[in-house]
This record gives sequence, structure tokens and C-alpha cells, in this order.
Amino acid sequence: MYGPALLASFTIGEYIVYMGDRPTGKFSATSFHTSMLHQVLGRSASDHLLHSYHRSFNGFVAKLTHDEAQRLKGMQGVMSVFPNGKKQLHTTRSWDFMGFSEHVKRATTERIWPESQSFSDENFGPPPKKWKGSCQTSSNFTCNNKIIGAKFYRSDKKFSPFDFKSPRDSEGHGTHTSSTAAGGLVSKASLFGLGFGTAIGGVPSARIAVYKICWFDGCADADILAAFDDAIADGVDIISISVGSFSAVNYFEDTIAIGSFHAMKKGILTSNSAGNSGPDAASLANVAPWTLSVAASTIDRKFVTRVKLGNGEVYAGISINTIDYKGKMLPLIYGGDAPNRTGGYQGSNSRFCSLGSLDEKLVQGKIVLCDELNDGFGAATARAVGSVMQGNDDRDVAYSFPLPNSYLDLYDGSKIASYLNSTSIPTATILKSTAEKNEFAPVVASFSSRGPNPITNDILKPDLTAPGVDILASWTQASSPSEGDPRISPFNIISGTSMSCPHATAAAAYVRSFYPSWSPAAIKSALMTTATPMSVEANSDAEFAYGSGHLNPSMAVNPGLVYDAGELDYVKFLCGQGYSDKNLSLVTGDNRSCSKATNATVWDLNYPSFALSTKPGNNTTRIFHRTVTNVGSAVSTYRAVVYTRPGLMIKVQPSVLYFKSLYQKQSFVVTVTANVGKSVNMISASLVWDDGVHHVRSPVVAFVAPPTND
Repeated sequence: MYGPALLASFTIGEYIVYMGDRPTGKFSATSFHTSMLHQVLGRSASDHLLHSYHRSFNGFVAKLTHDEAQRLKGMQGVMSVFPNGKKQLHTTRSWDFMGFSEHVKRATTERIWPESQSFSDENFGPPPKKWKGSCQTSSNFTCNNKIIGAKFYRSDKKFSPFDFKSPRDSEGHGTHTSSTAAGGLVSKASLFGLGFGTAIGGVPSARIAVYKICWFDGCADADILAAFDDAIADGVDIISISVGSFSAVNYFEDTIAIGSFHAMKKGILTSNSAGNSGPDAASLANVAPWTLSVAASTIDRKFVTRVKLGNGEVYAGISINTIDYKGKMLPLIYGGDAPNRTGGYQGSNSRFCSLGSLDEKLVQGKIVLCDELNDGFGAATARAVGSVMQGNDDRDVAYSFPLPNSYLDLYDGSKIASYLNSTSIPTATILKSTAEKNEFAPVVASFSSRGPNPITNDILKPDLTAPGVDILASWTQASSPSEGDPRISPFNIISGTSMSCPHATAAAAYVRSFYPSWSPAAIKSALMTTATPMSVEANSDAEFAYGSGHLNPSMAVNPGLVYDAGELDYVKFLCGQGYSDKNLSLVTGDNRSCSKATNATVWDLNYPSFALSTKPGNNTTRIFHRTVTNVGSAVSTYRAVVYTRPGLMIKVQPSVLYFKSLYQKQSFVVTVTANVGKSVNMISASLVWDDGVHHVRSPVVAFVAPPTND
């Protein structure tokens, strides 16, 4: 036992040392950080320093043992020390669905495939004078007047043969998200005929700067922070980041929260994906109140894949299938009847068609019926020609598979199983997918992460939802649209909060193009208070699924009122969350301290939504202080309209706000008394400020607080 414990103590790993704001004046980051490491290590430290952050904030990445990291944590000027973990990617028609087509007026980051038609710089002039970024050109990557900056990050310098050692996209995710946000108009776009139409980003006149942080093995925290450090200093206007952890962590041990805080200080809004760990409660990945957290919802198009049996019966499932067998009938076999006995499998295992469980001799050239939804590689490696999967998982998202596939519900799956048992020569064919109208859209996707906010319960997250299901956008030419498919396509159809995030990013850029002086909080408020309300009946998790509602970019440019906030507001919030004077002075770069005047409760942060956690059966009252800024009609009168439900009492004082000029501010107090019964977990309501033209809507949510680990 002594040996392993001693070994663990001296295991070297990579740690991020965050030190807050960048010091003013001349500052040699490398020398300063090396000196700090020398104090801890007691020897030469240059080989241990992997990267210094110095352009927008202060910190570094170093190779350390756990004990050395703990000693660094206690040094003066250090705010947090945490392991260099890995985050994951949160992996058209969607703009038309929101009433934001190519004809809407528009004012003039990640890895990318630069030759895509979506990134043509035709009719673009040179980059703006304020741009301070650069392009890491290489033999396989060049910038243009559309893609004006490109960098890649890999702190450990360990590159895989699966990746390009350049900003070029080898996987497709960055090309897809970038073109969704800002791709130019491309006609006749489709995935082998599916989703045929015109592809266009939300703000096609916007320029793109690429900061490649993700590789074959994920997205290192050290690289995420380095990209933020550069992007802020380079002069970007909006940051879009569609990655995250599997669960949220404390703000200043989260590289996205840290980077976005410093971006907010410079007037840059960060839009990020909420996460793909739904529908579990409190599964959100990105929850910092100074960022825009985006859930994913369906659009009014779905892809249906039909299975035709030898007896003429046809059953409709879902998938993305671009292979057309042209009606050819193929042998059909049940996975449970084809176990790989040599590999030790029985029918009870092979019925799920997991990798290695099927007997290739029995399956080759046939369509396999499988008893669960999986990635399809079990059937593919056994040389099947297709698979039909049945199960009771959610069927709101269509996925691509290595073979033609259709996912059916258990009822239709049982019909196919009955057919298999009724004939000696069962046959079937899988038809090419077709696009059909989804009359129930928008509905939040089952995979989209849910609230409540696991870090600060009474800040409602996600902030809103946007299209993130079956989204067609540009794709890399370095990999196929689905793993195992040898074909290449300039477009692909995929789903995730990674896809919804760039929709919100584009909407934020659209608002900013009209109001370039607005703060990140004001832009975020405009998006949230103009979001389209969603149906609680269709979304059982209500605001924990969709936040303020569904993104409505066309309305966001005329919000009427905005809930503004700046660095000082967030510092007050952090004071109320228990952060120390030392930590906050490091973050702000000055000598601010928490006091009665600055120690604000979470309910006093000027947020565009209202959340209250309580215990079941208890009466709980919270008082929210808010201030709105008039950005609508100069002379206007807004009246408070409250829509509530039993168990929730809401009082607004004053209930009428009078404005005499643009950008005038008015404050009000909302008192919420909640009694959430034992039979329900949450009660939804809303407050709307109405002047007859603008309807400035904020959700009000009371819910049973999740259990703590105390």
C-alpha cells in the first residue's frame, strides 16, 4: 500500500494556474511564471512551463505533481490551480424556421475547412483596422477576407496522424458551426440530396476568426484558455464556443467561465452550448451568468426512413440514410438468431447487435433486426448491408450510421419480429430518407442538457433555446459525413447544442451590428426577452429545458427595454457567492473588496429572468431588484403584466414605468412568494413589461432545490 500512495504523490500532470487580470504596464509573463515555478520546484523550471497567458489575463500551464500544484495554490497572486482537463464537442432551413431568411436585412471559432463555398470572400474588402489577429498559414491553410484569422493550440505538442497540424478542420465540427453562424449563401446545398435547398449562415456578412482547440482526443482546457487569451486581444466582437464538460464546475476552475469573464470585461459576449447530457436534471455544462447558454430544439423538418418488408408492409422510422437500394429486397435476420458463438456470445447478447456479437457467416449480405439503438458498427463489422433497430429511446433526432438504418419504436419493431417468425425466407429493404414536416416543432431535444443551474441554483439556465436538431451546414472534405462511410460531402446533417450555439451567436452578432456600443449583457437581454414562449405541455421540463424561450432574431433588434449589467454587477454577484477579496481583486485587477455595499444576493443580479429555489411545501419569499434601460421609443410607458399559476404570488413595484428619453433607466422590485407542493417540482410564470408595441418578457420560476452534498 505504501508504494502506490507514494507513486501517486509524485505523478506529474498538467495544471492550469489562473492568476486573474493581466498586470498593467510592462510584463514579461514567461520570466514571471518561470520564477514562480522555480520557487516551488527548487530547480530549473523552464522545462515545466508549457504556456503563458498574458495578452488578456494572467496565468500559465505547467507540468507539476499534485503536491507542487497545491504549493502553487497557496502562493500570493494565485486564484486557482486545477488540472488541465478535456472538454468535448457538443455535437439551411433552420434560419427560415425562425423567420430569419436570406432576405432579412443584415448589417455589414473553431477549426474550419477554408475552401468551403460558405467561406468565399467574394465582395469582401480588407479586414477592419481594429483587427489585431493573425493567420497561422501552412501548406494546407490560408486565410482570406472572410476568414481573417486562424490559429491552432496544442499545449502538450502531441499531435496525432488523424489531425492536421494547422487550423484546418479534419473532423467537420468547426466547419459546420462556423458556416451555421456566418457562412455565405450556397445554392443547391444538400447531403446527397437530403435537405436540398439554399444554405446560409445567420450573418453571412460577418468575418470569421478561427481558433482551433479540439483534436482527436478532445479539447484541452489549457488550449481553450489560450484561445480566449488571443481572441480577446485580437479584437473579436463575439465568441462562439460549442464545447464543454459533462458537468458544470465552479466558475474560476472552468476555463470557459474564466475566459468569458475577461471577454465580458472587454465588451465581448460569449455564446456557448448548454451541453448534451439531457434530459437528466442539473446536467448543464456551461452556466456562468456572464455568458449566453444555449439549449437545442427541433425545427419544422424531420427525416423519416421507411422499412419495407417482403409481405409489402411498410414501417416508418428515423435516421439519416442517403443510400438508395432502389427497392431491392434483401435477406432479413434477427440479431438474436446470429450470435458469434466462437466469440462467446449467446442470442441474449447478439440481439443487441453490439460490436463483435454477430456471426459474420450468418449476417453477411443481410439486414439485421436489433433490439436497441446503437452506433451500427456491430452490424457493419459483421458485413451486414443494413440494420433495423427497435427501442423506446426518444426519436426526436435522426442520426447517421455506417450502414443504411432505420430506428423504429417497439410497436413497429414487434411487427417486423412477427414477420420474421412467420416466413422461412424473410426479406426487407431500407428506403432512402425523406424530409417531412415536423408539426410539433419547436420542442427541446431530449439530449439537450437541463437545469436547474448546478452551480448557482437561482440563476436560471439555459438562457434560451435555438435550432440544434438535424441541421444542414458545411462539412470538411477530410472526413465522411458519418464514420465508416467512404463518401465525401461538402455538407452534413448533424445535431447537438453545438449546432444551436452558432444560431444564437449569429443572432447576437446581428443585434450588435445595429447597436455596436451595447454591452454583452444588453445583447443577451435583447435575445432573451424577445424569445418566443414555448409550450410547457410539449416540454415537461419547462424553463429548465428552454430558459426564456425560443430564439427570435428578427424581434431581438427591437427589444424595447434591456436588463444591462457590467463587470461591477458580476463582481457584486461573486461577492454574494462567497468569493474572497483576494480572489476578486485578482480577477478585476484592482483593490476592490466585498462589503455590505457590494455583497449582493443572487436575486439582485440584473438578470433577464427570475428564479427561486425552495423546499417542498414551504412558503418562500424572495425579493428581486432590477433595472431596465429604455432602448425603444424615447417617450414611453410600460405596464407590468404578470402571468402566474397557483402556488406563485408575484408583486411588482412600481407596476408602471415612465420613460422620457432613450437610454433612461428605471428600477423596480419584484417580490415572489412560492409554495411548491410536494406533487410538483416547479411552477412557471412570467413578467411582461408592455408599452403596446414591445412585450419585454421574463420567465419567473420557482422550484424545489436539488439536494446538496453537505
